Amino acid sequence: MEFHFKKKYGQNFLADENLLGAIVRDAGVDETATVLEIGAGAGALTRVLAERAACVLSYEIDRELRPVLERALSGCRNVEVLFCDFMREEMGEVERALKGPYRVVANLPYYITTPVLMRFCEEAQNCLGLTVMVQEEVARRLCARENTPDYGAITAALALKGRARITRRVPRTMFTPRPNVDSAVVTVEFDGGLAVKSASAYRFAVRTAFSNRRKTLENNLMSAAGLTRAEAKEILAQAEIPEGARGETLSPATFARFSDLLFDRGIGKGN
Repeated sequence: MEFHFKKKYGQNFLADENLLGAIVRDAGVDETATVLEIGAGAGALTRVLAERAACVLSYEIDRELRPVLERALSGCRNVEVLFCDFMREEMGEVERALKGPYRVVANLPYYITTPVLMRFCEEAQNCLGLTVMVQEEVARRLCARENTPDYGAITAALALKGRARITRRVPRTMFTPRPNVDSAVVTVEFDGGLAVKSASAYRFAVRTAFSNRRKTLENNLMSAAGLTRAEAKEILAQAEIPEGARGETLSPATFARFSDLLFDRGIGKGN
């Protein structure tokens, strides 16, 4: 069966059964688990998931893969593949189809990594966690600590929901076709994360802090919230943020404290 890989979909497939099994173990999938997969590809990971999980719902954007997946998933009665763009689906509809708590496991195309992760951070209600294959550079950003070059907005955003860690590194030679970069598997456990008064205010605080990395948080806050310098200084002092601080120096816990003060002043509630 001839299949032509499509660069526009970021198609880089895995076939090594030992690696696929390790990814599923990293995700904590067992016989009771419901799994959401984004990007079924040729079905290699989908089939391993089906062998371990209670049920698997998989999205695949490339309809030309239908015959490939029908053959790869032959006999798998606990798998449903939907041929559509996951990013265009309503999260509420997706979660109703899953009928309860679920885990996300995916070999994500590099070009949609950040949008997919942010959807689950901001919109998902029943997701227990994610285990995703991503570009190694992105993996480092997801798991970075404050005051390091890799720390950024997505790091702080993920911390609101849970903890991210790299579980294994995967060389480019493991993929077909071979990409130009190495990859890594990241597991994010949605374990409650940070206690904040408003998730919207927290997201506003993070966006504000990283809106211009070259500017101080004070200046970014003045621009984003329309505050005077004196008002911005007062909020930052109450949050125990040093004068002249920039976004990359704030820990997630400091972002939480900062966002609560913004919420108390009616800033960022609708963002």
